[in-house]
Amino acid sequence: MTASLPIAWISHAECRRHEIAEEHPESPRRLAAIEDRMIASGLADFMRRHEAPEAARADLDRVHAADYVGHVLAHRKIGPRRVEIDGDTAFTEHTVSAALRAAGAGVLGVDLLLQGQTHLAFCAVRPPGHHAERARAMGFCYFNNVAVAAAYALAQGLKRVTIVDFDLHYGNGTADCFLEDARVQLLSTYQHPLYPYWPGAAHAPNLIDVPLRPYSDGAVFRAAVREHWLPALAAHQPEMILVSAGFDAHAADPLGDLRLQYEDFRWIAGVLRDAAAVSAQQRVLATLEGGYDLTALARSVENFLLPFAGGEDLPV
Repeated sequence: MTASLPIAWISHAECRRHEIAEEHPESPRRLAAIEDRMIASGLADFMRRHEAPEAARADLDRVHAADYVGHVLAHRKIGPRRVEIDGDTAFTEHTVSAALRAAGAGVLGVDLLLQGQTHLAFCAVRPPGHHAERARAMGFCYFNNVAVAAAYALAQGLKRVTIVDFDLHYGNGTADCFLEDARVQLLSTYQHPLYPYWPGAAHAPNLIDVPLRPYSDGAVFRAAVREHWLPALAAHQPEMILVSAGFDAHAADPLGDLRLQYEDFRWIAGVLRDAAAVSAQQRVLATLEGGYDLTALARSVENFLLPFAGGEDLPV
């Protein structure tokens, strides 16, 4: 299948200004590495670039508690101060501006997909979002970017969406935002046990959680997708597929022990592209989550994009 529309590449310079600490793994260098790889690989030629807007307050309030949103926004003008949230997460001078752009990128991506301008909107943004709960920042995350986009898509009239999360870590924040919301299906693979030590929610049929043991490789991941995700996707018939695109499940990543390779990210992208052609009018939105080895991150993003840029088809 050859892409007939350019990839919508959504980012903003403000997303490079947020920095928790110089040695922190969730650093501006992540976006720089990805951008360099897009140019070197030639994939930049398949893109139409867009600047991420700031998310509107109404978009944030759909998934976050109003008091929490106000609390985050109150830190927008803290200057050079650092305000600790937990050992991994803090407000610094550019945090709130970057978080607003990261959340707004998904809103713009939904609009571009609904307007038929692209089949893949890729939000190259940070900070990530899938650990941000309705009323809690944690795990490098402040606003839940993929949840904001999903709720916005529903507000535009879609009836069913699916969120796919293959990050190394479980997207507890996304689960918290949509627990038992039948309109939103959340398909997750993740290393377990590992942060955030998700206990599961057997009472929530819209959450399809597939924990993977440490050192699980691509064969295990693909088997989990075939056995658990694909039947659920076929039953749900989503009108848009959204992706928490975390690449820290790659074997080279320093924060975990899964063993995915570049071809596994290319494979899952092809699977999602084909699934979106069935019920979602080819509409896929992906927003960057984890990935902390810079080379592995950049090459993983490249491989994820290839099926949407006319790369080879891979069997399910």
